[in-house]
Amino acid sequence: MPNANLMLAARMADIEPFHVMDVQNRAHALEATGRRIVHMEIGQPDFPAPPLVADAAVEAIRKRRLGYTASIGIPELRQAISDYYRERLGVIVPSSRIVVTAGASGAFLLVLGALVDPGDEVLMPDPCYPCNRHFVRLFEGRPRAIPVDENQHYQLAASDIRSHWSQRTCGVLLASPSNPTGTMIPREELRAMVDTVRQAGGFVVVDEIYQGLVYDGEASTVLALADDVFVVNSFSKYFNMTGWRLGWIVAPETYVREIEKLAQNAFICPSAPAQYAALAAFRPETLAVLEERRQEFRRRRDYMVPALRNLGFRIPVMPQGAFYIYAGCESFCSDSAQFALRVLEEAGVAITPGLDFGSNRPEHHVRFAYTRSLEDLKEGVESLARMLSGSRDARRSY
Repeated sequence: MPNANLMLAARMADIEPFHVMDVQNRAHALEATGRRIVHMEIGQPDFPAPPLVADAAVEAIRKRRLGYTASIGIPELRQAISDYYRERLGVIVPSSRIVVTAGASGAFLLVLGALVDPGDEVLMPDPCYPCNRHFVRLFEGRPRAIPVDENQHYQLAASDIRSHWSQRTCGVLLASPSNPTGTMIPREELRAMVDTVRQAGGFVVVDEIYQGLVYDGEASTVLALADDVFVVNSFSKYFNMTGWRLGWIVAPETYVREIEKLAQNAFICPSAPAQYAALAAFRPETLAVLEERRQEFRRRRDYMVPALRNLGFRIPVMPQGAFYIYAGCESFCSDSAQFALRVLEEAGVAITPGLDFGSNRPEHHVRFAYTRSLEDLKEGVESLARMLSGSRDARRSY
């Protein structure tokens, strides 16, 4: 038998695992021995799917709505998403431009599969969500991560796009609010970036997965500025349907048929029960529950940011949305991956090392997810404080 390692596609060398899973696996192993662990590593809301959503899924199963649906989603859900844009965001988005997908990851794969040729370069900020660069590489494109820092709220600017655009560049991938930083792109800067890319003849894909989870100001969409962009959204975060594997794309209408062809071949269709369940996500009673949960996330953010700053973490920018804090840990370590494991072992707190989010000083950063109860978060901060205080005392004694 040939050596299986020699049969791997070359792209696999550039596609990394989620390093946070090493932390999570170790956390689960510690829990199996009876250790108490406070989880701040994974971006999964601690709230269950809203009751009406769960009830709708049960009803769909009872009525045996389990077969194939249209590859771009059932018409009722596409229309519900269209109505949501109109009623909540003040933007007219015809349902004919909406493609329901097998999660936001499926949405990215369909969009980039339709747009990226081998050798094409796609610009994105660094730090950013790790899958973004891997999705581009999957289609033999070249992700080009541009280092950004707190001086521009960890987001790209139009000037970055102009200075890094090359003959190989085909588009830009943005996120607002972003993972891991929770920051947003200012409206006029976003408009300038779209104009810059349009003039260069490229595409813009905007990750709006955390669009509903905004705490300072109102939720917004790039679709209010342009209709020739691609938007990816998800039912996982604001709608608390993590694990249901349902997302959507808003695409320029001329691209929908091409994306549909890919969806037919890659996924056939999104989960039928999940789609019928998602219809209930847009009911007024469900949206009221989701708004209460959004305010709870805001309370958690408003506790965590000053608490971590008081411990010595560097957080120069207040996150405006999502449920993450990207914190500088330079005062504690020179290797955030080792630091995350040490925090887990000594304090019983699971956090994400910066290594997952790019090559822009990842060793100096960790990400905290405030997706657990305020009581859990306070317990985690207190454990961290004891650990860090012990480290300081040990250094002084030495």
